[in-house]
Amino acid sequence: MKQFVLFLLLAPALVRAGELLRLQDSVDAMGATFIVVAYAEEERTLTDGMEAALTEAGRLDRMLSNYRPESEWSRMNREAAQEPVQVSPELFQLLEYCGEVNRESQGTFDITVGPLMRVWGFFRGTGRLPSPGEVATAVEKVGFRNVRLDAAGRTVRFLKPGIELDPGGIGKGYAVDRMIAKLKDGGIQSAMVTAGGSSIYGLGTPPNDTGWTVKIRHPRAYKDTVAEVKLKDESLSTSGDYEKFFEAEGKMYSHIMDPRTGYPATKVLSASVIAPRTLESEAWAKPFFILGREAAAKAKSEGLRVFLCEDGAKISCAWLQ
Repeated sequence: MKQFVLFLLLAPALVRAGELLRLQDSVDAMGATFIVVAYAEEERTLTDGMEAALTEAGRLDRMLSNYRPESEWSRMNREAAQEPVQVSPELFQLLEYCGEVNRESQGTFDITVGPLMRVWGFFRGTGRLPSPGEVATAVEKVGFRNVRLDAAGRTVRFLKPGIELDPGGIGKGYAVDRMIAKLKDGGIQSAMVTAGGSSIYGLGTPPNDTGWTVKIRHPRAYKDTVAEVKLKDESLSTSGDYEKFFEAEGKMYSHIMDPRTGYPATKVLSASVIAPRTLESEAWAKPFFILGREAAAKAKSEGLRVFLCEDGAKISCAWLQ
């Protein structure tokens, strides 16, 4: 069951908005729908910029998708336990960033959760309740410490069999940033890109406004809004237990795993992060979801703004101070 945090009124493809033209289009990549809304004075600027952005999403899907057996990511997963696998400079740099966030987040951001996603049935599925033994076996294969990155050879090596990297916590955010870069390169100064409704970047401002309006939804009352923000040259990403889950034995199990325990995190209901890049907001939304207010100091040191919805006697939602 997928619910979006962003509500868009889908408009005709190319329309006049005062002195500017507005163009909207979308593409499916990495298991999500990427929606692009852009403004510019010239039609050619819009159409060329839009084509470049959507093409970039397709390129990254072919590189990062673990649903594509021919992708660079899938090849790495297949071969890195047998021997060091040389990867592209772009992918290596992304993996280095994942390692940095893993260390800074007390291990709560960890792209090695692939075995957990499989045992909980969230890879190509809607979820299942595994046995404690299955979880324990999967946890043995989780931990970024089991991934060796060799900068000299630009290689990736898994230190034990069964390691599987999952791009789900980083791929969409990276793609949004790259799509924004393509729009800017094409001369577009006003645009918004959203991936699956949960990772968003607002470039510049839309006409006659101070920023791109994004509504953060209530984690249980899906039609209600708990906060509204204006994005201007910044991103917002949300991790919520309502994004993908199943119910078993009267309990709700979310797809957001605490890699330290092997079980879905339960500390908060949703965590929204505003950051300069979507790469950062998407990556850090998971640690704040898992750690909750324990990570407030990290938000301040990283220059992030964080909005949490927590469960208790009643649901409370607020910005971390």
